[in-house]
Amino acid sequence: MSFFPKPYADRVARMRVTAGFIMVAAFAWFSEPTYSSLAIGLPVSLLGLLLRGWATGHLEKNIRLAESGPYAWVRNPLYLGTLLAAAGLAVGSRRWSLGALFAAVFLLIYLPAIELEEQHLANLFPAFQEYARRVPALLPRPPRTASPEQFRWSLYVHNREYQALLGFLAGAGLLYAKVLVRTLR
Repeated sequence: MSFFPKPYADRVARMRVTAGFIMVAAFAWFSEPTYSSLAIGLPVSLLGLLLRGWATGHLEKNIRLAESGPYAWVRNPLYLGTLLAAAGLAVGSRRWSLGALFAAVFLLIYLPAIELEEQHLANLFPAFQEYARRVPALLPRPPRTASPEQFRWSLYVHNREYQALLGFLAGAGLLYAKVLVRTLR
């Protein structure tokens, strides 16, 4: 059963990129980081980025159901990684309002996108329903058995996850620049 009406989920899922740009602009404008807030927040963001990278090294979109690596622990490691990365940036920004903004975006845009993607996977891969029964959607749980599948750098590159790394580096650099400018005043 679908939690979100299909027309809403379709429309909102297409807004992910736009929402991302709005979030970047909001963080750039409203953040008030300190060295201390960045020392706490950026490692959390980095963990999210590492989770995303690990996931993309196991992901062959629309070709094979990903069940290895982080997909053995959680069905949506890319979204969980995004959530961790944004939470870390919110902590680093020292603005609870930015954290609340991302929480709203996650609830209203990313959750419907997750639902649409899972419906797509269920239609594409008959084994998805069994996988969904075994593996939680967003709260990781250790797998019962280890998978023989290994991380593949070629998939990381093919899935262009390096773009998330570049975005993280740009965001971290911007936050550090804001701290530096405020320190030099």
